[in-house]
Amino acid sequence: MRARITSLSNPKIKTVVKLREGKQRRRTGLFLLDGLREIDRAVQCGVEIVEIFIEENNLLPTISVGALNENLMQPVSPEVFEKIAFGDRHEGILAVARQPERSLKRFATEIDAVGMPLLAVLEKTEKPGNIGAIFRSADGAGLNGVLLADSLTDFFSPNVIRNSMGTVFHMPAAAVSTAESLGFLRQTGIRMAVARCDGAIPYTEYDFRRPTAIVLGNEADGLSNLWTGEGVTAISIPMLGIADSLNVSVAAAVLFFEARRQRQGLRPKSANGI
Repeated sequence: MRARITSLSNPKIKTVVKLREGKQRRRTGLFLLDGLREIDRAVQCGVEIVEIFIEENNLLPTISVGALNENLMQPVSPEVFEKIAFGDRHEGILAVARQPERSLKRFATEIDAVGMPLLAVLEKTEKPGNIGAIFRSADGAGLNGVLLADSLTDFFSPNVIRNSMGTVFHMPAAAVSTAESLGFLRQTGIRMAVARCDGAIPYTEYDFRRPTAIVLGNEADGLSNLWTGEGVTAISIPMLGIADSLNVSVAAAVLFFEARRQRQGLRPKSANGI
């Protein structure tokens, strides 16, 4: 194992800290994985690990796939690890990883293999925590993929990864424009269930048993006016109190699991019950 790093001004440590910023992730094609669960799930999904930082005196954690190459490990002092770590969950391990491909071409290939796709589209979703939570719900409800349309953040934000519990690596996904999303969905014959506060059809009355994309908008402004026309149906979640809408991640979970409820029995259950 390499000699430990003890200096907070070490160039390598400064580079790691900069990966908290979206512009640095875009420039380098790298991102950070904080914590054992996130590293484990990323590796299981084929994400390439570039380097692993281990806090000094921390017991080497066990990665279930046995993918921790000792040559990649860099020990650091507790003070240095505190500088590079994210959040309040202290596990003493952090990895630098290479961003997997998230192109629309790859996404289309993955979705083409699905007989009756159920997708999510998130337009201009701003808060990384909400995006991560939506990925987690999409994974739990057995969706086939997620499109980020004109997104204001990226897949590899630490908050996206943490709130998704690492499921962001398991779910086929792509970041595209709203126009590209619409073009892809119409070209593939996938109907769009567009969540709006004033949607005429309650979500329980929409037929999710067809190829469907559930479309959700920005937390503050909702969806753009582009989501109209052929193949688009505005649906709503009836609200019985004084609030007129739910948090976007909560609304997503409600819609995803209603779609899954309707689809039960349409295909054999997998090992995890989906």
